[in-house]
Amino acid sequence: MGLARTLRYVPNREDLFKTHGGGFNAQKKAIDSVNEGEILVMEARGEKGTGTIGDILALRAQVRGAAAIITDGGVRDFSAVAAMDMPTYYANPHPAVLGRRHIPWDTDITIACGGTTVQPGDIIVADADGILVIPPALAAELADDSIAQEREETFITEMVQQGHSVDGLYPLNADWRARYENWEAGKANE
Repeated sequence: MGLARTLRYVPNREDLFKTHGGGFNAQKKAIDSVNEGEILVMEARGEKGTGTIGDILALRAQVRGAAAIITDGGVRDFSAVAAMDMPTYYANPHPAVLGRRHIPWDTDITIACGGTTVQPGDIIVADADGILVIPPALAAELADDSIAQEREETFITEMVQQGHSVDGLYPLNADWRARYENWEAGKANE
């Protein structure tokens, strides 16, 4: 989990790659400015035919304390990147350098990654099940809803472990809802 920092790539065009692709470009600036606990999210237009990050830049992000890297494009140096302590989420591995398809264009703007709008400062939660983008204004409400859902699922799991059918239990019907509320009240008194 961390706050989003964003990087946008545009489709490669030779004249623009000459002015924006080399040197200390937007990609390297984003990597070199990511802060402890932030997640670098890259818009690569879903283009998987080249890498958007490789082992050296991923290592730099890890050394700077990045919590993760997310791209809807490819990743180079797959084995080295996958072996890092910092997780990287990507569309697929690809050995080609980014200049084959991308120009690093700008940072810290609203982007689209994986079909989702991501703004700098959005809360990103990512694990093996997927990636969530949470606008900060919704975080408290979502946290409360998540805690309530987790409690219900703990109850449901206990009931299934006791041998109950999921019929009416998952999701809770009126009868099981009443039983859940009694169970929850009992837990609150413990």
